Amino acid sequence: MKSYFVYVLRCADDTLYCGYTDDVTKRLETHNSGKGAKYTKARRPLQLLTSVEFSDKKHALKCEWWFKHKLNRSQKLKLIKERAIKETFEKELLAKEEG
Repeated sequence: MKSYFVYVLRCADDTLYCGYTDDVTKRLETHNSGKGAKYTKARRPLQLLTSVEFSDKKHALKCEWWFKHKLNRSQKLKLIKERAIKETFEKELLAKEEG
């Protein structure tokens, strides 16, 4: 079964970049070569802070959107440090579906 990943990069200017992929290593190489997203092209070198695995693309994309749009920087850094992105996202998703 194919896996999908949400990943978070630290850019050279100390900003964070979040994306999704099915191959984290290849995607990081693409970003660092300047061929990735427009945002990261001018902010190299990039460092992988974390990646989270999902069994389906739908949930990976939802998690990426949630991470980008529902959290502030300090919340993002806390979840990265605690390695709790997926668990927190799944709790939020479940609460939304139930409520």
